[in-house]
Amino acid sequence: MSNSKQEKQFVKEITPQSEDFSRWYIDTIKKADLMSYSPVRGCIVFKPDGYEIWEHIQKELDARFKETGHRNAYFPMFIPESFFQKEKEHVEGFNPELPWVTEAGGEKLEERLAIRPTSETMIGHMYSEWINSYRDLPLLINQWANVVRWEKRTQPFLRTSEFLWQEGHTAHENEEDARKETMQMLEIYRDFVENFLAIPVIMGQKTPSEKFAGAVDTYSIEAMMKDGKAVQAGTSHYMGTNFAVAFDIKYLDRENQHQYCHTTSWGVSTRLIGALIMVHGDDRGLALPPKVAPTQVVMIPIGPPKTRDQVVGRVNELYDQLKKAGVRVKVDDRPDQSPGWKFNEYEMRGVPVRVELGPRDMENGQVVLVSRITGEKRIVAQDQFTEEVQKLLTETQQEMYDRAKRFRDEHMTEADSVDELKSFFEQKRGFALSGWCGSETCEAHVKEETGATSRNIPFEPGTNKTKCLVCGSDAKHTVVFGRAY
Repeated sequence: MSNSKQEKQFVKEITPQSEDFSRWYIDTIKKADLMSYSPVRGCIVFKPDGYEIWEHIQKELDARFKETGHRNAYFPMFIPESFFQKEKEHVEGFNPELPWVTEAGGEKLEERLAIRPTSETMIGHMYSEWINSYRDLPLLINQWANVVRWEKRTQPFLRTSEFLWQEGHTAHENEEDARKETMQMLEIYRDFVENFLAIPVIMGQKTPSEKFAGAVDTYSIEAMMKDGKAVQAGTSHYMGTNFAVAFDIKYLDRENQHQYCHTTSWGVSTRLIGALIMVHGDDRGLALPPKVAPTQVVMIPIGPPKTRDQVVGRVNELYDQLKKAGVRVKVDDRPDQSPGWKFNEYEMRGVPVRVELGPRDMENGQVVLVSRITGEKRIVAQDQFTEEVQKLLTETQQEMYDRAKRFRDEHMTEADSVDELKSFFEQKRGFALSGWCGSETCEAHVKEETGATSRNIPFEPGTNKTKCLVCGSDAKHTVVFGRAY
């Protein structure tokens, strides 16, 4: 088969988004070699490129957590059943998804052990032992871990039975301090997702029916995928004294009186990888923002065999320059693949910048830079190579955010009735702003009629709706509705 035929067939292996978005998603992550299905239902194997995306997410967030005084710890993944019974709302929220260990070492356990779906109960137990005085507060702990939630319907990265995440758990003297922490962490997530992953989000508070089981208030950042569906990109919870009372987390205050701590929890997961793919990808495959891309620049020498050694030698020199400047760069000088095949390969893998160098470029002291996002080719002088690459990476990062924000803004609407909302979701894709009276009955009616859920009550809705879209009474809130993963 000729190279041109190979290249055409290669592109055909990814289903167009307009034809079947879900199929496009699976084709893309498999073709880009991010994961493999494991023998265990609902679980995936992270291949190196997929895991490296998570490593970059982890490294960046971990630095931000530590800057704000948080420290990492690790807690057991097995949780006694009795711990869950202490916080009724919490166990009811997670019970359908809990896998249980009932035997070990050939013997039946006296008490069942849940495999960690989240760690509030285990950490609550430990905090009750660690905290004695106001001098022990605030206690600011984060954990990087895996969790298990036995999902009925799974989708790689977005919803799997086992996934990776971080979960922060903090304890404070009073409500004011705990609420400050809750909002601080939500803002850290917003800034990270928008400026590192180039994904615009809507910040807001979850409705009571959508809040975390056992929380007083839950806040979220919501992102829109290219099919118009929502992904909850991060959550931060004010737990009040619910878990402190359940687990007896008390401290001796400055007046020598025992008080219950106010606690928080907050987290993001490998779901962010799924969001990253669905927000930025296109019919050519992945498109990764430079800050999170495993490979930021790929360098491809081109030209006839007789000039190969000279061209590859110069490519390696330029490679060293980029490496020294801290750029994640790769050289593909394989002689058994055509440049055209390589171009397709790295576009599909989402590498933000491609560098081409051939004998004519050598003669002219230049190099060609190609943007994965715009397809623009720039001819730059070799003595300005590193600076021009860094400039293009910066521009690409911003362009990807701007494109995603334009898409989201173009797919936002307003709906003043359930019929309007239903019609919107039947004919178009995106989010809708609507008034809501605060009744869970009205909220449930919207879900039943349209398949959409309240994503959050945005802090900055842009417009304030005055009437409930269901019952027509005065609206207490303006809510973002959307269909979600």
